[in-house]
Amino acid sequence: MELIGSQLSGDVGLKVLLSPLSSNIVARTACCAVGIGLPVYSTFKAIEKKDLIAQEKWLVYWAVYGSFTVAEIFSDKILSWVPLYYHAKLAFLIWLQLPPNYGAKQLYAKYLKKFLLKHQARIDKILSMATNEINKFISSHQVEIDFLRAVAFKCATTAKEIVSNTNPESSINGQNSPGRRLTDGSDPEHDN
Repeated sequence: MELIGSQLSGDVGLKVLLSPLSSNIVARTACCAVGIGLPVYSTFKAIEKKDLIAQEKWLVYWAVYGSFTVAEIFSDKILSWVPLYYHAKLAFLIWLQLPPNYGAKQLYAKYLKKFLLKHQARIDKILSMATNEINKFISSHQVEIDFLRAVAFKCATTAKEIVSNTNPESSINGQNSPGRRLTDGSDPEHDN
């Protein structure tokens, strides 16, 4: 009986994954879980265990995944129309992480490392210029930034006060309800 149940759930899962109506939603969610969720947790574990081999593995993965994401940003409008694109992306993300072939390490060694080494000076120059421009912008707009920071802090403080002053039990017991009567039986809204 268990065999039938596992076969049935596998068939249902496959039908949901390949169904035209929900296919992209399911595949995109799976891409997010496999491409980001699992690697974030695995990176956390590698850092906390101080496992240098696992840290290197996940650093390589993030370098390849980040490069893929940058390329995808520019081609997403076209690629999203390709049938089963998100299914192929899911397979690619799984391949990047699988230990037997470890696709991220292969792509990093064959392509990404060579590209970055070749263009390292140019990239460093662009990043330096961008950093300088951001610093100039921040220093020339410091008054506005301080104002926005103060407004955000005031909004957060006000929201915190509103949340902490709201007592859900008092509204459940009727203490804050609009037509409540005082303990002596008088109605505060109609005593005028």
